[in-house]
Amino acid sequence: MNMSTLLKPTVLSIGLMSVIGCTTMQTAPKDMSNSATVYYNGNIITMEGDQPQMAEALVTQAGKIAYVGNLQEAQSKYKNAAQINLQDKTLLPSFIDPHSHFDMVSNTMGQVNLNPPPIGQVDSIPKMMQTLKEYKVDNNIADGDWIFGWGYDETQLAEGRHPTKSEIDKVLPNNPVYLQHTSGHMGVANSKALAMMNITANSKNPAGGNIARIKGSNEPNGLVQETAMYPFVRNMLEVLAPNQGKFFEQTQEYYAKNGITTAHNGSTARNTIQFFQKQADAGKLKIDLVALAGVSDLDENLADKNFVWKTYQNGFKVQGTKIVADGSPQGKTAYFSQPYLTPVPDCEKDCRGLPSVSQDELNEMFVKAYARDNQLFIHNNGDGATDMLIKAHEYAVKKTGQAADKDRRTVPIHAQFARPDQLAAFKKYNMVPSFFTNHTYFWGDVHVKNLGKKRADFSSPIATADRMGLRYTNHSDDTVTPVDPLFSVWSAVNRTSRSGKIIGKNERATPYQALKAITSNAAYEYFEEDSKGTLTPGKLADLVILDANPLTIEASKLKDIKVITTIKEGQTIYQRPVQ
Repeated sequence: MNMSTLLKPTVLSIGLMSVIGCTTMQTAPKDMSNSATVYYNGNIITMEGDQPQMAEALVTQAGKIAYVGNLQEAQSKYKNAAQINLQDKTLLPSFIDPHSHFDMVSNTMGQVNLNPPPIGQVDSIPKMMQTLKEYKVDNNIADGDWIFGWGYDETQLAEGRHPTKSEIDKVLPNNPVYLQHTSGHMGVANSKALAMMNITANSKNPAGGNIARIKGSNEPNGLVQETAMYPFVRNMLEVLAPNQGKFFEQTQEYYAKNGITTAHNGSTARNTIQFFQKQADAGKLKIDLVALAGVSDLDENLADKNFVWKTYQNGFKVQGTKIVADGSPQGKTAYFSQPYLTPVPDCEKDCRGLPSVSQDELNEMFVKAYARDNQLFIHNNGDGATDMLIKAHEYAVKKTGQAADKDRRTVPIHAQFARPDQLAAFKKYNMVPSFFTNHTYFWGDVHVKNLGKKRADFSSPIATADRMGLRYTNHSDDTVTPVDPLFSVWSAVNRTSRSGKIIGKNERATPYQALKAITSNAAYEYFEEDSKGTLTPGKLADLVILDANPLTIEASKLKDIKVITTIKEGQTIYQRPVQ
């Protein structure tokens, strides 16, 4: 595994960013945006069409792609252009992030990393507690201050369970502590944190959520799931808000070093939208950033005459609205039509997970959004949540009198366990599912155990979706898994689990299909197919140079391909240091 891309962002010096290789491939000066540049002698994959197409040369000028085709013609037409010899490296349109959480990635820089290998080192509860204890000391955190952790995964802990409030209390008795689960759909709080959020034995479970209890009592054990965790997450974001500016540049570097020039932020609060726009207006964006507004703000956002949708303002735009319809499959809160096969905490029978909203609520959300041409992105993991999504769509088009197949590009986010009939509905209604094949590696073994082989094998079914003619994307959902597009390509092509098992051999994608999901199809998801996603004259010169060709390298080595250069509108924004 490419460990360097699984690590969280680290500060890159200006010196490293401007390295020009001497013994390796000649690289572009940092700013080639106005003069013409010819790229040649490499694997130039245009990403146009359903089958791979190659070109001899590509020319960029004034931040756009000026020419793609024959090398002799390119050099004849652009006689004074700079010449970049790719030396058999691979040139592609840069990667477009279909779904991650830019703000949460940034916030992790103010939290303790509790991930299991290969992302972190926490593989047991004692090690987790020791890590928390050391974090307080190493960061000089005073008693009474909040401590936040991220990325713990009970399925990868030796104990096979969540930590409890009492275990955290023993090592951090004087601080409120909240630990975010790797799924982003639950967390564990200690006694001080529960008290500060007013959660007691008398607290009732909120709709669509669960406050886990100590067995045989109503006393909370620290675990809060789905809507029950929302107060903790809101508080965390407020506490960490002063650090947003501090980590903004560092977070962009993290995306750029992974070849991404268009990043994503799911479910963005109004104050965070304002922060992002302020950063953009100050000229601090070196990549494009696409945000989704939160559905809880839908009425206010739609009523706000100054709120701008679907339009970049200095590199930032709010594309649409994010709805969360269910939870996490590995956390057993994703909503299925058939029960889980293993015990579910705080559930005795017919344990199918939790819808986060009622069908009536979801219906009305769709009506409001469709009536105002507001693009919807709906988190739906289980097929039960997908049924709800499809019903809400059908209700809304009937209520608004719109065509069911209007080009609105509703995006089912994750859609991991969509059934074949649901894929057919996506196709019928012009929906663009965004799959999550990284799950086949990180939790494929867990899904087989919890859901059975049939459901697990058909998770994130890119091969079937492609045969059906669906436009699909594939994402990392960072901070859930690292925003490494080449790892996502590897997981889509190999579908290999942690234990080395193949999770759904028939759903293995081809490398080209996996690349479409993060280039041309990803541009389509954002209505940006006219400006991004393929190497086509007139489109933005958003490019990535790789050290190997994903179409020809051995499939098992796809994750080891390294990004050499990332270029945004003709400017080099990341250059891999010479090794």
